[in-house]
Amino acid sequence: MSVNKEIKRITTHTIRTMKDSGEKIAVLTGYDYSMAKVLDDAGIDIILVGDSAANVMAGYETTVPITLEEMMIHASAVVRAAKRALVIVDLPFGTYQGDSSDALKAAVRVMKETGAHGLKVEGGIEIEETVRRIVNAGIPVMGHLGLTPQSIYKFGTYTVRAKEEAEANKLKTDAKCLEEAGCFAVVLEKIPAELAAEVTGSLHIPTIGIGAGAKCDGQVLVVHDMLGLNKGFKPKFLRQYLNLYEEINEAVGQYIRDVKASEFPNENEQY
Repeated sequence: MSVNKEIKRITTHTIRTMKDSGEKIAVLTGYDYSMAKVLDDAGIDIILVGDSAANVMAGYETTVPITLEEMMIHASAVVRAAKRALVIVDLPFGTYQGDSSDALKAAVRVMKETGAHGLKVEGGIEIEETVRRIVNAGIPVMGHLGLTPQSIYKFGTYTVRAKEEAEANKLKTDAKCLEEAGCFAVVLEKIPAELAAEVTGSLHIPTIGIGAGAKCDGQVLVVHDMLGLNKGFKPKFLRQYLNLYEEINEAVGQYIRDVKASEFPNENEQY
């Protein structure tokens, strides 16, 4: 007799409970089936199908160019792999910053066509109406404050945000606004650790930090950065757990040498 072990899905309720109990939330980005399966099997809590796919998968300089259709291709692949993790998808630039009804249509498309479990949007009070409309339609929304990459041309730099009092106060107001609008969590990117700790303590919803210190309720990294697949990208907040660029480079080099020397395949590797 075979016994099937049931895999319990992480939900937005699970994430909220983790904050309440003091359990940290582990988040990584994922863009394809194979990597998402590895992340899911390893026990990651949330897989974020980030618009950072524009950078690491498509080679764009910023996240701005990626389209809704491209994001849905990545999201569908990740959803097919993830049996446990909560899968959250970035709405790309241009799909939600304007009319809230258009934003809702984009959100519904992503949920229906990919099977994702929720969405992420960047911004604060300026997108409050959009967040409320999407949440009221039954779609979980994660916010994103601090350094918001879709606005990089407005910022003009990837430097730390909210170091000045005025911007810090706006961020605190925006965080409360997103919570009241119905967000189930909010990403805090590249802001002072002290500010992130204050925001985390003021909210009932979890904060997920990236370059925002240890006091956030969870942490997120781009998986390609964490695994060392992006050569030369080593910001202060990044802990690189592997150096896969060098390891893969070495393996490919050995493969090339074996092929050219007629050492691959050998007698045991042919029919």
